[in-house]
Amino acid sequence: MIAIIGGGASGVILAAHLLKVPGDRRIVLIEKGERIARGLAYSTTLLDHVLNVRAQNMSALPDDPDHFLRWLVAKGLAAPDTPFYFAPRATYGDYLNDLLDEAAAQSPGRLDILRDEAVAIEPLPSGDARIELASGGSIETGTAVLAIGHDLEPERSDRITFRLNGAGDTPLDPDAPVLILGTGLSMVDALLMLEARGHRGHVTAVSRRGLLPQRHELPSPIPFAENDLPFGQPPSRFLSWLRSQVRKRVEAGGNWRDVVDGLRPFNQRIWQSWTDEQRRPFLRHGKAWWDTHRHRMAPEIYDRVCHAIEAGRLTVRAAKVQDMAREGDATRVRIRPRGSDMVETLRVARVYDCTGIIRNVEKTTNPLLRQLVDAGIARADPLNLSLHVTQDCRLIGRDGQPSDSLFALGPLTRSRFFEIDAIPEIRVQCAALAARLMQ
Repeated sequence: MIAIIGGGASGVILAAHLLKVPGDRRIVLIEKGERIARGLAYSTTLLDHVLNVRAQNMSALPDDPDHFLRWLVAKGLAAPDTPFYFAPRATYGDYLNDLLDEAAAQSPGRLDILRDEAVAIEPLPSGDARIELASGGSIETGTAVLAIGHDLEPERSDRITFRLNGAGDTPLDPDAPVLILGTGLSMVDALLMLEARGHRGHVTAVSRRGLLPQRHELPSPIPFAENDLPFGQPPSRFLSWLRSQVRKRVEAGGNWRDVVDGLRPFNQRIWQSWTDEQRRPFLRHGKAWWDTHRHRMAPEIYDRVCHAIEAGRLTVRAAKVQDMAREGDATRVRIRPRGSDMVETLRVARVYDCTGIIRNVEKTTNPLLRQLVDAGIARADPLNLSLHVTQDCRLIGRDGQPSDSLFALGPLTRSRFFEIDAIPEIRVQCAALAARLMQ
């Protein structure tokens, strides 16, 4: 039996790939939530929350790249010749549900969905593992795969910062000023949600560099060959090479996106060609710039954000938050703009935290990850980006030895693969892991 812990996108795609491999091994998908295939990204019901990757590149099956687009066409949700469509994320959750249902129907009797939460794993002398459940029960399995996804910071108990739609996100005066911590894609989601609620007040978004994700345009990626890329060169030289490629492309009448998109098949190998000491300065100085150019907004969403800025409704600041305190019904926030020694004071009705994904598993709030790390069954990678895993996704324990029965995928493997948050990378990882586990 193979147990998949987590029924979000990563877990569902892996389960579908496992079911497509002939055999009689049972798959148990353990998910504590009410809905399968939703997770953090696809649980939203707001239609303005669209995918950040065009539909043509969102198939869950790497060997069938048009699978999602055909599904959209069959449902009457897109035209077959649509060149550049960004579907609602809720719709993609429906697609993953159908994908799993179809795979289960083609391999009857092999899939069980267990509505429960895994809270601990105990390796057994036989080589199997026992998974303890929040309900008090347990199951034994030959293989367990962690597909938990992103781990969120808990909402602060001091009632200063809140998570959108969290327990403390009570109704807000439509004209009240709001501060959002973060200027990335999560901030954009928050802005769209506030607009959908009828909020009209001024919104200030603050991050260390004040960078917004860029706009998607119809792609024309450069077909780089392997020997075109500076594998093994330190990040400073790689970034210098990248800038030179962008300059050449723009001078020839092309777009910087052509260079960034052309690198996508090689991104993981570039990351893996660097040592940990080389990765540290990239994470500190280059990652924010890379993320805003690599992980972009759908055109219609980018245009709405620009309109909000032009209309004076949204202000994006490059600044560091010095401190925050409650003052009656308001929150006083002191910020220091980037490059300045002066401190400014803002008074807002609500502070939303759009930065709170826990990247260091040593600080996780997830009970299963906490137990695995405390027991030495798993450990954080040297850069505290995620769990420490092998190239074939096996967990590495405190003793440095890889497990034969415990695996991880998706964002939990960021330290090994770096670019592993989006479906185009996750589907490849799932297909490879399914093939290995079903051997």
